[in-house]
Amino acid sequence: MDAAVASLGALAVAILVSCTIRLHVGFLAIALAWVVGVYVAGMSPREVMSGFPTSLFLTLAGVTLLFSQAQANGTLERIARNAVVLCRGNVGVMPMMFFALSFVIASIGPGNIATVALIAPMGMAVAGQVGVPAFLMAIMVGNGANAGSLSPIAPTGVIVNGVMADIGLGGFETLTYLNNMMAHVVIAFTAYFLFGGWRLLRRYHAGAVEVPSGTGDDSGEDQAGDGFNRSQLITLAVIGTLVTSVVFFDVHVGLGAFGGAVLLSLLRAGDELEAVKIMPWRVIMMVCGVTVLISVLQVTGGLDLFTRLLAGMSTPETVTGIIAFSTGFVSIYSSTSGVVLPAFLPTVPGLSEQLGGVAPLAIASSMNVGGHLVDVSPLSTLGALCMAAAPAKEDSRALFNKLMAWGFSMTVVGGLTCYLLFTVIGVGIR
Repeated sequence: MDAAVASLGALAVAILVSCTIRLHVGFLAIALAWVVGVYVAGMSPREVMSGFPTSLFLTLAGVTLLFSQAQANGTLERIARNAVVLCRGNVGVMPMMFFALSFVIASIGPGNIATVALIAPMGMAVAGQVGVPAFLMAIMVGNGANAGSLSPIAPTGVIVNGVMADIGLGGFETLTYLNNMMAHVVIAFTAYFLFGGWRLLRRYHAGAVEVPSGTGDDSGEDQAGDGFNRSQLITLAVIGTLVTSVVFFDVHVGLGAFGGAVLLSLLRAGDELEAVKIMPWRVIMMVCGVTVLISVLQVTGGLDLFTRLLAGMSTPETVTGIIAFSTGFVSIYSSTSGVVLPAFLPTVPGLSEQLGGVAPLAIASSMNVGGHLVDVSPLSTLGALCMAAAPAKEDSRALFNKLMAWGFSMTVVGGLTCYLLFTVIGVGIR
């Protein structure tokens, strides 16, 4: 059997199983990667294992360890209480607040992944406390961060603008940023109202958020007020320092989070043993396992096979929609900034020349928007971070399936959106 076809089929099996059978999709994906990689593609076991996403694993583990300590000592619950006060208790305003917060932070430097790693634990904690669906909060946080991801000073913006400059599309940094932002604002707030956000606007929370039994430190300090105790103040200081370090000093968010977690333990402001127990290991291994299978697809040409099939279907009238769909589909299970856009954007001049009459910027914008709209999928880093931060009472499998459906639906929505914006209307192109 052809290795590319086998690897693509293995991915289809993993996705189908994740939606239908109570089997850990991460472990299944590793097993499929082994079988296809070693016995079909002729890879060595070491080559298959090299696909394990060490960087993603450390980022997820570090951030979830730090915020699990913040959960264990009651800091996240206290932040939730103050978030309620900030929004005057209006439950419907809270997802919008986190969208705006994610957008601003992503735009000023750290980019979408670091922003979601920092904001998702807080946003999901608030969602659990006040009754906002975790699925809706994940969409708002993820799309808010992605709305700011192509800022000229954000990592993905730097990558995209560099590649575009190399292919003769330099000087469009602001337009690229605004096109992407506009698409994410429209999609996020459409989802907000479609999934019942308008109903939440009529609900108010009293602001008395209970700290779960067994959380918080044992110092005997008053927990009844809106103030923070010693452990919680130290935790806030550590989180604030991490945010500042990521934004202004280019500190790696995952490694910085490990440092912050160790500091909390040394200062006796956090219990790492309790934090390790409540870390979402199932979710972490789910995402990392699937990534191992994706690496086999990349080696065997499974991704290239799929994109070639779609590229052959393009016409001058449909290329923006088809390309947005293509990049979106690949981005569901691959890195948008690290793999998809660096691979797809260099093809823009050739596609424009072969199809004739299509503005290169229209194709490039479709790739940028289409690739990012799907990134709240649980197979992408943003969706994985939101899943890892979901409240303990949340059904992780149900949330995984909802985010998976959202990611796949965004391939179609992204294609239609880019067709309307960049072909029919010509927004920011002509």
